[in-house]
Amino acid sequence: MAAKLEVQALGKSFGDDVTALRGVDLVVGDGEIVSIVGPSGCGKSTLLNILAGLQRPSAGSVLFDGVRPDTLLGVTGYMPQRDCLMPWRTVLDNCTLGLELAGVPRRAARDRARAELDRFGLLGFEDHWPASLSGGMRQRAALLRTFLAGRDVLLLDEPFASLDALTRWQMRAWLLDVWDAARTTIVFVTHDVEEAVYLSDRVYVMSGRPGTVILEVTIDLLRPRTPAAVVTPAFAALQERLLAPLMSAATSQPEAGA
Repeated sequence: MAAKLEVQALGKSFGDDVTALRGVDLVVGDGEIVSIVGPSGCGKSTLLNILAGLQRPSAGSVLFDGVRPDTLLGVTGYMPQRDCLMPWRTVLDNCTLGLELAGVPRRAARDRARAELDRFGLLGFEDHWPASLSGGMRQRAALLRTFLAGRDVLLLDEPFASLDALTRWQMRAWLLDVWDAARTTIVFVTHDVEEAVYLSDRVYVMSGRPGTVILEVTIDLLRPRTPAAVVTPAFAALQERLLAPLMSAATSQPEAGA
């Protein structure tokens, strides 16, 4: 599979005291879902901020389709941890925001969003205000806004972390359905090892700060996946492979001054 995204020896420091990332290497194939797990504070969100062009790396490089772009800003679609829906815009107008900022005329942006409402479980809610939506529906709206940006690579930073357990499972299944139809390349950050195994083609485990990749695991479970997969011995074995280094990383001490 061709590499869609390559991160090479990436590092990020904040001043002289904090090194967030050091020597991060990872590859994401075209059409893959790749998850990144690691202890709190290991730099997962910093890594996504760099891939989204919101922060500049201190060292290393990022390649898309084998090319190092002049700027990373606008190359990917990025959904941060919070849905960031604007309370004064309807669901439809929240979903079109990225398109409008990219210069797409409002009417055309709305037509494109309306065509996707059913697939994203939002049909009939286009004129609702965000405050009236459930947590799962807010996340669907935020994801639709990200998908409509039309990027080849989507960066999702713990999009389901704030949801209850049942809604998280519903959202995972829904995300896999959407991904299966579009085969968009997805980089998915999560604290949840079960979620990472269930969604992903491959999972990278990061160390404690300064964050670096300490393990890569291929998730060789058949697709399509159902919740029944989580009780199989193969699923449990994959979780165990990821949990051991993750627990070790979580108890390791950061470097002095970090």
